[in-house]
Amino acid sequence: MPSVVSRGRGRRTINEINMVPFIDVMLVLLIIFMVTAPLITPSLIDLPSVGKANRQPDRKLEVVIGKDEKLVLKSGTESRSMSLAGLAGAIVGAQAGQPPGSVAVVISADRSVKYETVVMVMDTLQRAGVQRVGLSVQLAR
Repeated sequence: MPSVVSRGRGRRTINEINMVPFIDVMLVLLIIFMVTAPLITPSLIDLPSVGKANRQPDRKLEVVIGKDEKLVLKSGTESRSMSLAGLAGAIVGAQAGQPPGSVAVVISADRSVKYETVVMVMDTLQRAGVQRVGLSVQLAR
């Protein structure tokens, strides 16, 4: 409600906002922030790093995705071409008799291959029960 000031002959209202309470509240909030800010500890995220695995895999299989999105499964020195549906059966056959997690699968894809194809291969490997999947990376030269 505007204040009423009487000077001389008539009464006149003051149409100004009193800023003092606003400034007081802001200064109190600033002090609270300055006191509590050093007490807040930043959360740390433990990101995985290369070579952080507990043990090396007993056997390594490599799935190569070519430019034409054809799949080649390499196991040691032998390599065979196959479809996405046949990949799951071949991986299950390669894992037979092995303890879980002892067979690692590395995916190598050409740079022109769609990301969707790589994700489909990863999904197929996950459904086949592969616990250790890695992506092969070639550094740009």
